[in-house]
Amino acid sequence: MNRVVLKLAVGKYFIEAPRSFAEFAAKQERLLGEAKARGARIAVLPEYLSLELAATFAAEIGGDLHASLRAIQQHREAWLALYAKLARQFDMHIVAGTFLLARDNGNYRNRSDLFSADGKHFWQDKLQLTAFERALARGGAQVIEPGGELKVFELDGIRAGIAVCYDSEFPLPVRAQYEAGARLLLVPSCTDTEAGATRVRVGCLARALENRIFVAQSVTAGIAEWSPALDVNSGEAAIFAPMDRGFPADGVLAQTQGDATWAIAELDFDAFEASRADAQVANDRDWRGQLQPGALRATLQR
Repeated sequence: MNRVVLKLAVGKYFIEAPRSFAEFAAKQERLLGEAKARGARIAVLPEYLSLELAATFAAEIGGDLHASLRAIQQHREAWLALYAKLARQFDMHIVAGTFLLARDNGNYRNRSDLFSADGKHFWQDKLQLTAFERALARGGAQVIEPGGELKVFELDGIRAGIAVCYDSEFPLPVRAQYEAGARLLLVPSCTDTEAGATRVRVGCLARALENRIFVAQSVTAGIAEWSPALDVNSGEAAIFAPMDRGFPADGVLAQTQGDATWAIAELDFDAFEASRADAQVANDRDWRGQLQPGALRATLQR
C-alpha cells in the first residue's frame, strides 16, 4: 500500500490594492505557483480574501464595508472560475480563503471554497460570528449570518475539515469533524490584533492536541488603510501537530516569519496514525472521559 504523504502550504497573505480582477488573478497565480514549485499538494489562503477585491472599485466603495460586500458579488463567478482553473493547472487542492457571499435574503455568508485538483468544488460556511461580524448590522438587522452545516471533505484519501477563523476556538464542532474521519483541519483566518491572533493560534493548538490531528492556519498580513475590514492584520501562518512524542514540543511543524509568504510541511498521515499507539497521552481516545456523569457537573463544597 502506498503511504499517504502530503505537502501542505499555508499562506501569510499580504493585503494589497489590486486595480482589476485580472491583477488580483495574476497575484493568485503567482503565489500559488510558488507553493506548487515548493512541492505543495494543498494550499490554504486566508479568511476575508475576497475583500481585497473591493479595491478594484472606486474609493468610496472600497472604504465602505456594506458597499464592498455588494460590489464584490459581481466577481463571484470569475472567482470560482479562477481557483478551479488554478487547482487544475497546478494539480493542487486550494482553500481559497473566504468569500462573503450574498444570500437571497439579503444577508451574507462567510464561505470558504475548496477546489480539488480533480475539479471538484466544496465549501464550508463560518458557523460562529465574531463581535465585529455581529456588529455589521443594517437598520438594526444582521448582515452576516452564520452557516448551519458542518462538513468533511476527502482529499487524496485523507479526510479534512475547514474551521473558519473563530470556529477553530470551539472544540465541539471540530470534534464532530474528527469523528467523521477528519485528520486535517484547515483554518483560514484574519485577525487585526495580537490578542486575536493569539486566540486563534491557541485554538488551533488545542484542536490539534485534543483530537490528535494536523491543523493548518493561514493569515492575512500587512496594512490596508483603504479597507475598513482589512486595515490591520496580525499573526503568522503555521502548521500544528499534537505536542507529543515524534513531534515538536511546541506543536509547531512550520511557521512563517517576516516577509515569508508560505509555511510548508510534509505530513505523513500513515506514520501519524501509527504513532498513536506510542503516544504519551491520548486525548483523542480519552475524550469521552470528560462526559462521565461525575465530570459534567461540579458541586460547591463549603
